[in-house]
Amino acid sequence: MTPPPNRRYRRAMATVYGMRPSGNCWKVTQILRLTGQPFRWVEVDTNGGETRTPGFLRRNPFGKVPVLELDDGTVLVESNAILAHVAEGTPWLPPPGLPRTRVMEWLFFEQYSHEPYIAVARNIRTYLGTAAANAERLANCDAAGAKALDAMEHRLASHDWLTDAGPTIADLALFAYTHVADEGGFDLARWPGVAAWVARVAALPGIVTLPRRAAA
Repeated sequence: MTPPPNRRYRRAMATVYGMRPSGNCWKVTQILRLTGQPFRWVEVDTNGGETRTPGFLRRNPFGKVPVLELDDGTVLVESNAILAHVAEGTPWLPPPGLPRTRVMEWLFFEQYSHEPYIAVARNIRTYLGTAAANAERLANCDAAGAKALDAMEHRLASHDWLTDAGPTIADLALFAYTHVADEGGFDLARWPGVAAWVARVAALPGIVTLPRRAAA
């Protein structure tokens, strides 16, 4: 599917404040590309504490990335809220009604039942390198992350996409950390429906996957 550009954003030059390895930040740049919105990137080192500086907190008092700043100075935060805002009026987000509600179900699932475990395990194991010091936390991430992938497998074992509306921002949101779940210790061979879906999303026109951390 190649959706038309979102003309409301075509002429605006947005600014994305984010950390390149972050799946949450990936969501924002991906939906901007898919809807034809030019943007500039400002790198923020989350692990290095840059989101806790006074300058950053003035922009986002929540103290985290991503942040999307529109050309008129409007600041948007929370990756899935940004996905929905930018995707409005495009095929990536169904109009109000049950199909949109199904998308929202997956967006809430991603932030509450998926990202806190799969993304955290990835950060600890691959980017912080503190697995030994976080053994108990990782054990919880491993169990809860597997449960989240089980829920996705239940749907994707017999469906191409997370909702019946075709590829939507629900698929983008869950793809963000699922396609690099191996960096958190999750082998997608255990979830063949999920693995096949990852390949389908990656093959969509305009999808740019996250960079991989080079082996030490």
